[in-house]
Amino acid sequence: MASDSSDDDRPLARSNGHLSSSKISRSQDAAMDRAVPKGDNSRAGISIRNGPVEEMDVDSPVNGAAKRKSRGSLPKVNYKDGSDSESEPLAKRPKHQLDDDSDSDVPIKSRVKKLPPSIKETALLESSDDEKPLGQKLAAKKAAIEKRAEKEAKASRAKDDSDDEPMMKSSASKRKSNGSAPKRKSNGIKDESDSDVPIANKAKAKNATPARKAKDVKAKDVKAKDVKAKDVKKIKDGTPAEDDDEHAWWNDPTGGDDSIKWRTLEHNGVLFPPEHEPWPKHVKLVYDGTPVTLGHEAEEVAGFWVAMGPPETSQHVQNPVFRKNFFGDFQEYVKKYGATDAAGNKVDIKELEKCDFSKVYEWWQAKVAANKNLTKEEKAAKKAEKDKLEEPFLYCMWDGRKQKVGNFRVEPPSLFRGRGEHPKTGKVKRRVMPEQIIINIGKDAKVPEPPAGHKWKEVKHDQTGTWLAQWQENINGAYKYVMLAAGSDIKGQSDFKKFEKARSLKKYIDKIRKDYTRELKSPVMADRQRATAMYLIDRLALRAGNEKDTENEADTVGCCSLKYEHITLEAPDKVTFDFLGKDSIRYHETTTVDLQVFKNLKLFKKSPKTDGDDLFDRLTTSQLNKHLQSYMPGLTAKVFRTYNASWTMATLLRELHKNPLSKGSVVDKIKLYNDCNREVAVLCNHKRTIGAGHENQMAKLGDRIKGLRYQVWRTKKMMLDIDPKQKKRKGAEYFELDSEIDDEWLKKHQQFLVEEQRTKIEKKFEKDNEKLKANKEKPLPQSELKERLQAVKELEAKFKKENKTNKVEAEGRGPTVEKLEAAVEKLEERIKTLQTQAEDREGNKEVALGTSKINYIDPRLTVVFSKKFDVPLEKLFPKTLREKFRWAIASVEDQDDWEF
Repeated sequence: MASDSSDDDRPLARSNGHLSSSKISRSQDAAMDRAVPKGDNSRAGISIRNGPVEEMDVDSPVNGAAKRKSRGSLPKVNYKDGSDSESEPLAKRPKHQLDDDSDSDVPIKSRVKKLPPSIKETALLESSDDEKPLGQKLAAKKAAIEKRAEKEAKASRAKDDSDDEPMMKSSASKRKSNGSAPKRKSNGIKDESDSDVPIANKAKAKNATPARKAKDVKAKDVKAKDVKAKDVKKIKDGTPAEDDDEHAWWNDPTGGDDSIKWRTLEHNGVLFPPEHEPWPKHVKLVYDGTPVTLGHEAEEVAGFWVAMGPPETSQHVQNPVFRKNFFGDFQEYVKKYGATDAAGNKVDIKELEKCDFSKVYEWWQAKVAANKNLTKEEKAAKKAEKDKLEEPFLYCMWDGRKQKVGNFRVEPPSLFRGRGEHPKTGKVKRRVMPEQIIINIGKDAKVPEPPAGHKWKEVKHDQTGTWLAQWQENINGAYKYVMLAAGSDIKGQSDFKKFEKARSLKKYIDKIRKDYTRELKSPVMADRQRATAMYLIDRLALRAGNEKDTENEADTVGCCSLKYEHITLEAPDKVTFDFLGKDSIRYHETTTVDLQVFKNLKLFKKSPKTDGDDLFDRLTTSQLNKHLQSYMPGLTAKVFRTYNASWTMATLLRELHKNPLSKGSVVDKIKLYNDCNREVAVLCNHKRTIGAGHENQMAKLGDRIKGLRYQVWRTKKMMLDIDPKQKKRKGAEYFELDSEIDDEWLKKHQQFLVEEQRTKIEKKFEKDNEKLKANKEKPLPQSELKERLQAVKELEAKFKKENKTNKVEAEGRGPTVEKLEAAVEKLEERIKTLQTQAEDREGNKEVALGTSKINYIDPRLTVVFSKKFDVPLEKLFPKTLREKFRWAIASVEDQDDWEF
């Protein structure tokens, strides 16, 4: 597609700092070509390492500095993300952020604690004796997938054109009868031009053909015969269906109403958190050796600090930014609500280091322990009380249908943790009062009662909104919403539209890639910047990003808002990105790119640009999205992430039938699915830092496998006890202990088995007594437990004897060699299953499979895989996802041949 406009009529993206020249002369281009050496570009678009590049010899001659300056906005302290309510997709973006790439999707997390892996460490692809580097294999695979996408896009458009042919012929005959010559059909691509035709006029003209086609395709994709007439009427009228199963909104040929979301809405409002429970009189904060009595509100804030855990182990409490922000807010609460000593004198709290929370922490820890140690009956009673309190808020009536409400609880006050390196971490999230909350409800419905002595901020009847209540939080000024649950019709429709939009992109992806590849060499700077940004968004899965008010928001960026210091170049084709992305997660990635893209980035960093200057200074996200919509209605930068993940997964799943494991066990097939998911995550750069407990989990899994091998050995030894001739028949090797099991491990494992049996006997004894107590019968005496524990002593003696004699006596009822051989086969099958799971878990340690599966891979692909390969869907989607993707399960229920 041609340039939307010339440099003369295009508004500058930003005017601060040094601005790139509007045109690129041939001499400049030639100079850049000479400056960048040629190299092997076969791995373009593939991440080679999430880590620092040791030698950066390209930026030196361009920027006049030998070393890359450190980024001031990246704090030195690294700490784990805290999972709090900010992770919920509630926040409404401010107006200046509406074009940002962020949405309700869970973000792709690249954390700072440890550098994420190289591709060689993460990608578990098919085994091969070929010595070709793994990066090149991935690049070749990615290129093949993109080539297939281009081929299918052309075929899809050709099919659409052939379907439109009768209508076009009819139109042509009409034009001939009117005496006008038929016009040549536009292919949607114009010659490059620097004409002064306004962008709006060009975009309008270019939108015409694709928009009509997209509309026709949408109508054809949904077969009217699949929809019952009464269902369509109900969808349009909003009347309740006789049976929820008949309300198949995903088959609605009208596409749904984008304006009025509901006609009747009833609900019971929101559930407020409990009030602060005052500390006991003997529990005090000690400041500089003096016990202090805090005001009620200040005491609550001090409790938030204590709840973060002891300073020596809490990563949040150790973080200087967290400490500074907390203490600043805590001081304000102390000044407002008071802090006094035993004599009633005011205590001025000036330093956090002089605050001793140990007494409060001891009390709080004892309280937590008491809750954990409640009896089964007490826990059940507490849960029943909680359920009774929440019951009125669980559901609402939406157009006469009972729909589950998602987050009906108002967030309790606490300390804000945020994600990544958020500058406001540690600040106090204040208690939300009814006077801050706006209720959205039907005009004829009963408005829920606010707590006694309070009133709602406002009551609205906004039928275009899908929220039930909203309020503004004090940390970032973001709006929090009470919405329907993930499995509700409204949420499902949002997901459905997202994946259908990505599915439509496959018809235009070849044209888009062809156009931006050509414009990478455009003499117009704005066009070249736009093409380069599109390359990075499409090939490297970067978010588009957007301008924001940096005084009030975290210093996060995306592709279009990258600054000079966020990328470092290493000839001939390596680019290191280092910036804070969505949710303040640090994106630190080294990637190979096409040589022309590398040259362009070098040009965009050309002197006199320096730190703080925009890299894409003639481009904004809104301009980019407006350009994309000239290809396809509704297309924005964020659609590429969903398309690339879904298309890659669909392509990989098509080839699975060629793999021998596709005819294996369910565990084998699940591993195949996860391998495909893993490749999607790697190719789309969905990575994560290794979890803190991963090594421990793998060690436990390894011990389980060893334990089963030890059990196999004991069972084989039992065969010799029954029939010593088996050693000659099967060979001495068959009865040898696994080489990985040494004497030290064996004795530890035997002790573990002894303690495991002891625990089982004790728990069984307790359970039997609980049943007797429930039936008001006399409990069992301790002598009964002592008698039962004799089995433990017997097991201990048995192991001691086996270690001494190297013989194992046959166990069980009527043991035979045949029975023991069957037992060995079952144990070896269990070992094989655990080994497969271990390989799968090891392969997933640094790849975010969940991010891809939940947010970017069309769930219908997983459902079709489940049906084709006879894998229970619950093995791939837990209950929450099966509810969330109910529409996907139902919509392809009878379509084994469904394709993305």
